[in-house]
Amino acid sequence: MKFRTVLAVFFFFIVMQVSAVSPLPHGYGKIELGMSVEQVKELLLKDSEFGYTGDRDVSLLPGENRVLIETNAAGGHVLSFLDRCWFQFYNGKLFIVIINMNRDRIDHYSIFSTLCKKYGNPVTLSPEKAVWQDGTVTMSLERPLSIKYIDRKMFEDLQDKSLVDQSAAEMTRDMFLEGL
Repeated sequence: MKFRTVLAVFFFFIVMQVSAVSPLPHGYGKIELGMSVEQVKELLLKDSEFGYTGDRDVSLLPGENRVLIETNAAGGHVLSFLDRCWFQFYNGKLFIVIINMNRDRIDHYSIFSTLCKKYGNPVTLSPEKAVWQDGTVTMSLERPLSIKYIDRKMFEDLQDKSLVDQSAAEMTRDMFLEGL
């Protein structure tokens, strides 16, 4: 009888630990992966924490349909925990958010321990970074002190596309060299 009680308490504890873990966020604050460039610009303008100053913070990246918004949260915001932030888009959709933290205001251990309490243990851990994943999002805490949110499907699609492009370029190069 005691064994069953101990076993029941053990399983209750395990279930409580699993249920206490929150799902991974799909971005920071109100900004979420998959939003359009215009939606993100609008939210950045409404939230002074990011230090967004308008269209002059937006640039086009090499390649097709790639936009990058870079903000300087530390500029003029003495109390900000954020430093610089990047929002990367592909085909008009946000697929990577990178937030550098203000290391004078917050430390790596505080963020790491909070993320572990909230989202459970990372799926991978190294001296350089800790990574949490679910079916749609990869979130990483990287040194010296940045958090990344990545849309896994879009990122994998871009990687697959870049591998195909490299293979085509390599084949063209080989054909050129053979023709010499």
